[in-house]
Amino acid sequence: MSFRWKLILSFASFSILLFILQRVFAGFFNLSPLSSLFLGLVILLPLAYWTSVTLVRPIRRITEKATQLASEGLGEAAHIYSGHELGSLSKAIDEMGFQLRKRIDEISKERDYLETILKGMMEGVLMVDGRGRILMVNQALRNLLSLPSDVINRMPLEIIRNAELEGAIRQVIRQGKGMAFELDLPSSGGKTFEVNVVGISSPGQTGKIGEEIIGAIAVFHDITRLKELEKIRKDFVANVSHELRTPLTTIKGYAETLLEGALKEEVASQFIQVINRHADRLTKIVEDLLMLSKIESKELFLKKEVISVSELIHDVLDYVREGAEKRKISISLSEVPSSLSVNADRGHLEQVLINLLDNAVKYNREGGTILISAFRADPKEVRFSIKDSGIGIPEEDLPRIFERFYRVDKGRSQEIGGTGLGLSIVKHIVHAYGGRVWADTQMGTGSTFYFTLPTETKPLM
Repeated sequence: MSFRWKLILSFASFSILLFILQRVFAGFFNLSPLSSLFLGLVILLPLAYWTSVTLVRPIRRITEKATQLASEGLGEAAHIYSGHELGSLSKAIDEMGFQLRKRIDEISKERDYLETILKGMMEGVLMVDGRGRILMVNQALRNLLSLPSDVINRMPLEIIRNAELEGAIRQVIRQGKGMAFELDLPSSGGKTFEVNVVGISSPGQTGKIGEEIIGAIAVFHDITRLKELEKIRKDFVANVSHELRTPLTTIKGYAETLLEGALKEEVASQFIQVINRHADRLTKIVEDLLMLSKIESKELFLKKEVISVSELIHDVLDYVREGAEKRKISISLSEVPSSLSVNADRGHLEQVLINLLDNAVKYNREGGTILISAFRADPKEVRFSIKDSGIGIPEEDLPRIFERFYRVDKGRSQEIGGTGLGLSIVKHIVHAYGGRVWADTQMGTGSTFYFTLPTETKPLM
């Protein structure tokens, strides 16, 4: 029976019973109509109260359930599944609550999943609404740009001082077409970013013509390192081309002169010596390039052994003593403890010391001095130093002297036959053993090159 008919019948039954009781009390007890009515009400009121409670209870429970749904506290099910309208309404509300609970759980999982992805991204992400105000930034972008904590609901231009980014976001929101561009931000420490901006469509409209754009997402890719590598590559190609062109041009020119008849003249021997000297220079450049390639491709095999530092330095001096004597340069060695040793590849350390000492001889003054020292800087590190009395290195050149083909005095380097790769090889070998290398200089008084080796090295290759 429907709830409406239950109400009608209850009211009718109450009225009939009240009428019957009034007639009975008036006939049998000779009571006045008012007294019999009052007595009938006294008897029927408890029954009326019980009936009202029975009818109102499901309404109250449904009301409470609806209130819980409105406040997002889904609570327990109403479970009023009788056959009347209230039962159907209760069942519908319970089903709605179940679906809401299920949907909220799904949304919560998707939100947590999205937050996890954003936290794990190396790229910075910036999301704005249709007005261009910030809705969200991930932690990576905060770190990349050192953003303040209070960025929500602010304009991007307020926190990232760049008109190009602001204009791109507004254009994407207005036109809906994605954009990609490179962005240099001095505020980020001079970093370069590739920024991709795409529009956010209304739900259900993705891909539709005339879709409504309700916001935009900008993704920041840090390409600073790629830009640096690209510049290094271009410089390397230019430098290699330049270094190879000079000896090749000389060899070709002298060879053509000999072929044209100079082979029978007295100068032929001098021409052949020049060709041989430049061929040796080409060979040295190629060998150094192959060495650098092996180190950087991690193909350099580090055969470690315990090496006495004192013996190593004395053996290396034999390689440079002739060149030093020709220029009347004296080489001295500070006192090195006989117990001082390193665990490394002897051939690689000899190459490091030879390159540094060879530079100290070539770029020294006539009759200058070279001082070699080695000592234990701390329990985990041995420090080597080679000090010369040359003209020194300009301070602005110090950060770049370990780059490939970088020369402080290009004219003099060509004259003495250097390849421009020696210090770069030194740096890579020392780093391969986990050590450090640097230089100190004073113009007019000379330079000092330092490198360190751990006492217990672990090969990185």
